[in-house]
Amino acid sequence: MPFEFKLPDLGEGISEGEIRRWLVHEGDMVTEHQAVAEIETDKAVVELPAPRAGLVARIALAEGGIAKVGEVLMIIAEPGESAPERPRSVSVVGTLPEAEDAEAVLATPAVRKRARELGVRLEEIRGSGPRGSVTLDDLAKSSPPAKPAEDRHGEVERVPLRGVRRTIARNLVKAHLATAFVTCMAEADVSDLWELRLRELAALKEKGIHLTFFPFFIKAVQHAIVAHPLMNAAVDEEREEIIVKKYCNIGVAVDTADGLMVPVVKDVGRKSILDLAMEIQLLGGRARERKITLEEMQGSTFTITDFGHFGGTYATPIINFPDVAILGCGRISDKPWVKDGQIVIRKILPLSLTFDHRVTDGVDAAGFLTKVTDYLEDPTLIFLEST
Repeated sequence: MPFEFKLPDLGEGISEGEIRRWLVHEGDMVTEHQAVAEIETDKAVVELPAPRAGLVARIALAEGGIAKVGEVLMIIAEPGESAPERPRSVSVVGTLPEAEDAEAVLATPAVRKRARELGVRLEEIRGSGPRGSVTLDDLAKSSPPAKPAEDRHGEVERVPLRGVRRTIARNLVKAHLATAFVTCMAEADVSDLWELRLRELAALKEKGIHLTFFPFFIKAVQHAIVAHPLMNAAVDEEREEIIVKKYCNIGVAVDTADGLMVPVVKDVGRKSILDLAMEIQLLGGRARERKITLEEMQGSTFTITDFGHFGGTYATPIINFPDVAILGCGRISDKPWVKDGQIVIRKILPLSLTFDHRVTDGVDAAGFLTKVTDYLEDPTLIFLEST
């Protein structure tokens, strides 16, 4: 009997996924556990394995389509079996013949998706592909030139809210609705840290390690959390409890071509600056290549974002829900600074901390930010207090 392959429960509260790419076609034979599709979820792009071997009798959802957990993605049949008939449109007077005619058109999911985007009826096109199937070239030849979209003020472009950008939009709205967020700011004199990194850059580069400031930011946050544990927490809405987490996993915001992604560096208290540098380098590369896994995107307790790399100074970073705090690091620049009673030029780092005011208050947040500043201004403290 043909098998309905449905979108499985992927965990972490994921309720749906977007079909990013089909790796098989109708008529292909697949083996058990063979990757058949790439699905983009709220967390990452994952490959779906076939739950059984057989013939791909039907692909039920085109690329770009959104599937809910439990929705049929494809029909897998034994050789010689046929897929059940597609449901036909029915009216009060019976089955509509147009539905049956439309289903007779041979076309890949990608072609069907493009036809919908162009508003083209496939049954009106003479196909030039195998067995008369409609190809993308057939669509292009049959479609009139696209007219610029306009509103009453002028020309516009409509871009589908899909993929990572769609996930970002939903998560940011959720964070705004679910938290009472406040941002406080400070400046840190990181001149000594600047010199320390500069001294070690060349030697570490020879070992294939790119040392950024991020590992130091992570260690400073980890140590500051010891004195201010409410910054490393979450809220259980149903039980009205604050969950103070005894482990420290830091989410690292990474800019990718598809949008912002947040891989998670686990158990940072047990890792050295060099360990962190190598892991950030690895996770950042995997995120930009869209090879990051769900596991590598889960479990953060606090998040750090470095917008200074792109020239920013201060900001109001949005909490990476369900975390209750996020630290934003701005661009390090030369500024006049009072040191030992003298005005000197120093390397100054702007810091922006957004926290959930339901969990803690400004006194605690200011104290936490002061601690972070202390560690960054005197990096020897980081090494002295690290295990």
